[in-house]
Amino acid sequence: MAFLFSLFLGFFPMLVFASILYSIDRYEKEPGILVGAVFLWGAIVAAGGAFLINTVLGLGLYMFTSSEAATNLATGSLIAPLVEEFLKGFSVVIIFLVFRKEFDSYLDGIIYAGIAALGFAATENTYYIFTYGYQESGWEGILSIAFVRIMLVGWQHPFYTSFTGIGLAINRMSKSSVVKILAPIAGFGMAVLTHSIHNSLAAILNGGAGLVIGTLIDWGGWFLMVCFILWMVYSEQKNLKKFLAEEVRTGTITTLQFQTAVSAWLVLLKKISAFFNGKYKVNKRFYQLCGELAHKRNQYEKLGDEGVNREIIADIRQELNLLSPHV
Repeated sequence: MAFLFSLFLGFFPMLVFASILYSIDRYEKEPGILVGAVFLWGAIVAAGGAFLINTVLGLGLYMFTSSEAATNLATGSLIAPLVEEFLKGFSVVIIFLVFRKEFDSYLDGIIYAGIAALGFAATENTYYIFTYGYQESGWEGILSIAFVRIMLVGWQHPFYTSFTGIGLAINRMSKSSVVKILAPIAGFGMAVLTHSIHNSLAAILNGGAGLVIGTLIDWGGWFLMVCFILWMVYSEQKNLKKFLAEEVRTGTITTLQFQTAVSAWLVLLKKISAFFNGKYKVNKRFYQLCGELAHKRNQYEKLGDEGVNREIIADIRQELNLLSPHV
């Protein structure tokens, strides 16, 4: 019973956090199957692999140093950040390489990376809540550790790994060969660095004061990331208005459809209304395509055809023309 409760507290909040992160992609949703896949990768492959590698390397360090304190510090500050960020970030690399056409904005990088990290956090939280909560202090320990893992540091893993996603997104949206090489390296480096700083502070700062200081630093980082995300959402809306306004002039969509498409709230209201008149799927598909068209046109403007962009844009326009009379 205690393990099942720990499992619930480990996974359910992280699934809620994942849905929040997914919701910020307001104008062009990523495929649910890919989002689910990176969450499972984080929960199973990354978390399982990291536990195994961290344990083996930690034992090796202890045999070499004969010092538990040195081993814990080195594992937390050096080994764990490198291993965990590599394993979490690798799922984003797979999406970037295999499903490249779905990876077309900075928000996409954050969403895939953040949700993979939340999957990792779900498994890690379950382990911490049960092992260091229940097994050491019973039911009271479960609630105590759950509060720390969910409320105080719940967004830490997605915060770190988001830098890897941003680095890959910069690579995707840049023409410069130098930037394409350096951006992913810098992104992964930032992911490891922020992870290492958090773990090092947690080891150095003890007691209530240390918890307060660490929490303030962590939440400060989250605040800056949220500001960056809000700026990107605003930029995406500007691009949506820019490119879809031209589609109104060419007759692909109507003025009313344009006014709805550029407002996430109006799109939501439209979908709710369509649910009751049997046109939910048509409306959902239509406004998803509007977002995809704006994204692809922005890509085409920045990067050129890339072998497929003009064809994709033409296909989207054709489907929009077919759906438009029913929306």
